[in-house]
Amino acid sequence: MPKIMRFYALHCVIGFGVSAVFIAGLLYLNVANLWHLISTSDIGFMALLVFWVLNGIVFAGVQTAVAVMMMAEDPNADDDTPKGGTPVAVHAQAPSPNR
Repeated sequence: MPKIMRFYALHCVIGFGVSAVFIAGLLYLNVANLWHLISTSDIGFMALLVFWVLNGIVFAGVQTAVAVMMMAEDPNADDDTPKGGTPVAVHAQAPSPNR
């Protein structure tokens, strides 16, 4: 599997895991009476599954975006140094006024 695919799959799994923890917290704290609604409904499992998948998509996208942005570059790198090549002096002459 290519390295980029492993990177994406790993961060999607992390995002779905964080989503599961988030939903467990919501249900434990009974935010907006979610625990009662899910536990007393005949399609509570389906509602919980859809809630987890949709939150997982969001959390996976955020996790992947944060991981990509943190890869940017070394903050200790000195950006003022030349990046290669030899400096070349360029001399420009002003056009003569007789033109």
